[in-house]
Amino acid sequence: MPNLNLLSEYKSFGGKLGFYSHPSSTCNGEMRFAVYQPPQATQKPVPILYFLSGLTCTEENFMVKAGGVQRFAAEYGLILVVPDTSPRNTGIAGEDDDWDFGTGAGFYVDATEEPWRKHYQMYSYVVQELPALITANFPTQVDKQGIFGHSMGGHGALVCALRNPELYKSVSAFAPIAAPMRSLWGQKIFNGYLGSNQASWRDYDASELVRKLGYHSSILIDQGTADKYLAEELLPEVFERACADVNQPLNLRYQEGYDHGYYFISTFIEDHIRHHAIALA
Repeated sequence: MPNLNLLSEYKSFGGKLGFYSHPSSTCNGEMRFAVYQPPQATQKPVPILYFLSGLTCTEENFMVKAGGVQRFAAEYGLILVVPDTSPRNTGIAGEDDDWDFGTGAGFYVDATEEPWRKHYQMYSYVVQELPALITANFPTQVDKQGIFGHSMGGHGALVCALRNPELYKSVSAFAPIAAPMRSLWGQKIFNGYLGSNQASWRDYDASELVRKLGYHSSILIDQGTADKYLAEELLPEVFERACADVNQPLNLRYQEGYDHGYYFISTFIEDHIRHHAIALA
């Protein structure tokens, strides 16, 4: 595996969980990701499911906290890939100052503003460089990819799928930032990475994109009703209206009493794995 550095590896539910680093030409520095290979991957190529994590997370959080997600990946025969949420240690002044901007907060956009543009190219990294690396080094079915994510990563998954329907056969999200142009998080991130030209923001707003582009299959979203970010930052109702306007099939499930965290994700993770497995079968 040229240019791929295996940092650690663990047996899990009959398969292998590995943590890797590699020099990224897209992000101009070292990037990390995790891969779970189900037991089926020793016999034949299998479909790929990408998970994009939320603010402050690394490539590890989902693999550790998502309620034994490896068990379901093994059961359904899917390779799971989880990238880090941003470039790190780039030397950009102030990159570690805020929890919701810079390190751990790449927001899955391609930055156009200085000083971020040289490194913060997370959209292209997720859509182009990382999949090329995965398909070159792991036993995958290249034509069978799905994508999902949580919070900032739910935003990223929706954007990646809507803009690249030919690449992703399925998409789902947990508590996504569904209309970032209308949320304080989104406005802060977009101003910092993309500048003040709001026309470019629309390319990274799922509620704008679904109205313009649609998607070829049903979108699954789970949202906890006790999520403290629901009313001001996540805005699933805006996305729901946009889907309704263009007759886009959407399964938006409000889960009573659940918050924004990994206990919520782990409760409903099997439903999401199944959603993708059916589409990728």
